[in-house]
Amino acid sequence: MKQRMCFMRILTIVCALAISVLFMAYHGEAKTAGEINASVNAALNRFYKQVGGAREFGAQAKALLVMPNVTKAGFLAGGQYGEGALKVGGKTQGYYNLVAGSFGFTFGAQKMDIIIAFMTDDALQSFKKVKGWEVGVDGNVALIDVGGGKRLDTTTLRDPIVGFVFDAKGLMVDLSLKGAKFTRVKK
Repeated sequence: MKQRMCFMRILTIVCALAISVLFMAYHGEAKTAGEINASVNAALNRFYKQVGGAREFGAQAKALLVMPNVTKAGFLAGGQYGEGALKVGGKTQGYYNLVAGSFGFTFGAQKMDIIIAFMTDDALQSFKKVKGWEVGVDGNVALIDVGGGKRLDTTTLRDPIVGFVFDAKGLMVDLSLKGAKFTRVKK
């Protein structure tokens, strides 16, 4: 049983790396800091426009990790890749990439925006300390459904880390963050 789990984890990592390389090859070289900042600002504007109460919620957060236009694709093995920035007090405090892989029933492709809000100083510091912060391993993210014109109720959200997946376009209907790994990169 342990050998099978180890094998599956290795296979998932290999698939994620292979698909990440394909994404990077497809999208060309990594984006510059200026390109990432422009994409991050556009994603934040979409978030504020599409989700009622988002601006108030964002103002309460200690930091926002904004990953615009994350690409997710797969056929049995899948992966996702994106680049974004950590915003603290409205200013960029670092650039990050997202890499994730999966193995199993996966089919399709999509692009989406992801915002992870760190609501406490402890949650933010824990994120910054870990090289290669992985959702579900280094921190749990409460994924909030903001579809269908729902409004954020900032008085009832009490989780230290809250995630939003929105503006999804494509044929895949998987909006989870399970296994997503965020790593700081130099720009």
